Amino acid sequence: MDLKEVMAVNMRRLRHEQDLTQEELAARADLSMRYVGSIERARVSASVSVLGRLAQAFSVDPCELIKPQRKPRHSRSASLRNPANS
Repeated sequence: MDLKEVMAVNMRRLRHEQDLTQEELAARADLSMRYVGSIERARVSASVSVLGRLAQAFSVDPCELIKPQRKPRHSRSASLRNPANS
């Protein structure tokens, strides 16, 4: 997954967590709704300045927008050790 896709996933997650529409996010970041939608669909790359504006709109560190999310690891041996996982 490239950084455009990582940012798109993180933006969508944060936007839903904060119960924001793309229009509300765009207004907070002083960006067009169309541009926010394009970033969220990974069609365009955001500049560092735009990354900062979006982070500020979300009230998060800019790194949160480009940090890949770790997927939970489920190993067979862990489920064998803990019968509740079965």
